[in-house]
Amino acid sequence: MAPKSKDKPKASPSSQPPPPIEDQFTSLNRHIQRSEFSQAVKVADQILSVAPGDEDALRCKIVALIKDDRIDNALSAIQSSKTADFSFFKAYCLYRQNKLDEALSSLRDQERNSMTMLLESQILYRLGQMDACVDTYQKLAKSKIDSLEINYVAALTAAGRASEVQGAMEALRVKATSSFELAYNTACSLVDVNKYTDAEQLLLSARRIGQETLMEENLPDEDIEIELAPIAVQLAYLQQLLGHTSEASEAYKDIINRDLADESSLAVAVNNLIALKGPKDISDGLRKLDKLKEKDAPNFRLARGLEPKISQKQREAIYANRLLLLLHANKMDQAREMVANMADMFPNSVTPVLLQAAVLVRENKAGKAEEILGQFAENFPDKSKLVLLARAQVAAAAGHPHIAFESLSKIQDIQHMPATVATLVSLKERAGDVEGAIAVLDSAVKWWSNAMTEDNKLDVVLQEAASFKLKHGREEDAAKLYEELVKTHGSIEALAGLVKTVARVDIKKAETYEKQLKPLPGLKEVDVENLERTSGAKHVENAADLGASDAYMVDKNKTKSKKKRKRKPRYPKGFDPANPGPPPDPERWLPRRERSSYRPKRKDKRAAQVRGSQGAVVREKHETNVSGGSSNNANSKSNQATSSKGTNQNTEQSKPSSKSSKKKSRN
Repeated sequence: MAPKSKDKPKASPSSQPPPPIEDQFTSLNRHIQRSEFSQAVKVADQILSVAPGDEDALRCKIVALIKDDRIDNALSAIQSSKTADFSFFKAYCLYRQNKLDEALSSLRDQERNSMTMLLESQILYRLGQMDACVDTYQKLAKSKIDSLEINYVAALTAAGRASEVQGAMEALRVKATSSFELAYNTACSLVDVNKYTDAEQLLLSARRIGQETLMEENLPDEDIEIELAPIAVQLAYLQQLLGHTSEASEAYKDIINRDLADESSLAVAVNNLIALKGPKDISDGLRKLDKLKEKDAPNFRLARGLEPKISQKQREAIYANRLLLLLHANKMDQAREMVANMADMFPNSVTPVLLQAAVLVRENKAGKAEEILGQFAENFPDKSKLVLLARAQVAAAAGHPHIAFESLSKIQDIQHMPATVATLVSLKERAGDVEGAIAVLDSAVKWWSNAMTEDNKLDVVLQEAASFKLKHGREEDAAKLYEELVKTHGSIEALAGLVKTVARVDIKKAETYEKQLKPLPGLKEVDVENLERTSGAKHVENAADLGASDAYMVDKNKTKSKKKRKRKPRYPKGFDPANPGPPPDPERWLPRRERSSYRPKRKDKRAAQVRGSQGAVVREKHETNVSGGSSNNANSKSNQATSSKGTNQNTEQSKPSSKSSKKKSRN
């Protein structure tokens, strides 16, 4: 065998000259085009080792790191640069890390162009500053940015301006079905304006368009289902809004159990299912929410990867629902700790202060809850409506009608609504201030008299005001209100109330108004004295078809009695009616001692024997014969038997036997 030739020694990498920088940039571009971002980073590092200050190579490295989701490494690369300005990329990395305030401040120093404004709008959306976000999108409307309309519609919906979505889409000249994302966002805006049927149809279209689009991109079925998971959750939410709770519950459970949804859709499904169940299964709801929290966090806090993917409104709803479950579970320590954290997480929201008041009420500290709500209403008057309503409810339930009245009186836009007026009057009446209640009613009557609205409630307020004044002895004032009500609306109820009220003050005037009442059909002559003697009118079916007099005097002979339907007798299984056999014992249900065939057991003869000497009995018998006069032998025997029997009876009565005691205990 010929000897093996020795391999030539390989040259060390350091001995090989590096490829030209132009070839390295060509390789870098090729990796970026193929989305091979890890390889692109390696090539960029090779270029930077040769040319440390090359701005293009550093820029490519930063973009490749961001595309590869290595945000921390991208920030380190940005901070290592001392020559080039990468503030835009720094702002984007901070945005990806959910450091929104730092990202916004870093972006404010940049030149205002379409890219910076687009990133700014995303940051504002995440911060919950929806109006500012919408303003930024409106400025970008003239720019030709792909998919701008999708984010624009989402911002309008989140800002509570869903009614403007249709106009915005017409201005952008786009249709809702141009993409499944836009169809989904438009359907969400339709939900906000209570057009549930249209929203459902558009969501079904969005799901169909999404399936077709994603299948053309050759995505696996699981990835397609994950992409369309928000549409499935929104369809379940629509079922919940429509009152189809069982269908919505099954849809939520299916999404959760299959676990084929993105983190944000899964969190929304869990939260909505808990809200749908309510306090029925508290422990299960807490377990489901615990799956969404950060594992290493000592207290409940949503996972870091989940928080950036859901809106501030959705995060707030999840925290609020967990706190309510803790209150229902009576875990007050955790509830107090959580409500304190929510105040720091959502400083511009009303929800934390409302939940704090709920915790205090649960701890029987209604006064403290009223104080906290009142302070918040004074400090934030633009957000005080819900807070004042909650304060009024807490005060009314705690028996503080003055505080409840004060809170409701500060809400000007609902001050003269019938429901608010009724509540204010009731609170004043509960506090014993009848004059204050009448003042509220007079103010409401005056306001509705001058109101120029289509849905005027003057008749309702006048009717209630007149009834209240009549109840509290203000007959003249009540009569004036009824007169005004008759002149303006002319209802029969108002005229009847006027007659009833004026009859207490002026009989002749009441008779004058009484003539305006229409006579009842069929009622010609009524004997009032005879009518007063009766026990009252009886209800007659189809009385509207009869005259009034016929309704009261119905001939009993003419009324048709309802025929009772005869039912066939039901026999026991196997019973033949033709051959019934011997009849059953009629006394079969009676107790045995009450039956005619009952014979009591004979008593023991030994218990009836008399103890003692026979001479005593003979002597007693002899005395009896002497007292009774002369008698024969038969009579003496009979007397002896009687005497001994009486003795035995007395003995038994004085010392009851154990058998009789047991019988009494059973009875």
